[in-house]
Amino acid sequence: MWVIVGLGNPDKEYENTRHNVGKELVAAVKDKLPKKAKVAELNVYMNNSGAPIKKLIASKKAAEQLVVVHDELDLPLGKVKISFGSSAGGHNGVKSIEKALKTRDYVRIRVGISPSTQSGKLRRPDADKIVDFVLGKFKSGEQEKLKKVKKVVQEALELIVEEGRERAQTEINAR
Repeated sequence: MWVIVGLGNPDKEYENTRHNVGKELVAAVKDKLPKKAKVAELNVYMNNSGAPIKKLIASKKAAEQLVVVHDELDLPLGKVKISFGSSAGGHNGVKSIEKALKTRDYVRIRVGISPSTQSGKLRRPDADKIVDFVLGKFKSGEQEKLKKVKKVVQEALELIVEEGRERAQTEINAR
């Protein structure tokens, strides 16, 4: 059984923010996922998500069947990447999960939220503006890109559950 978690914060003020994109995308596609997947709905702040996920994941081996969908500042908006066993980077929600599970060996679907240039090159916000940017709401033009992202995330989750992580990584990351 695959366990799928979308990271986000519970309060209404965080709805439609870049930081909640993982939670909101999983909520949008959960009814379309294969029966071999269980969507875990957590009502905790993202940076404290490790403890409740630990209650669902009994071992390091079981963690390999965990999929965490989250926002990624180091990818441009519209880009989706699947990773396994990689560092949390600066993402505190992912750090919380790593610390609780004592492993990095779980699947992450990283959803880009940063702006990009006309050529597609990442334009990461300045360090002193990151918190406001991440907690900011998507603009109307960005909402259009999110519709396409939703389809990619759904496809990625279906591929992971039905055909395995490696196949999903190969197909989704090549885009």
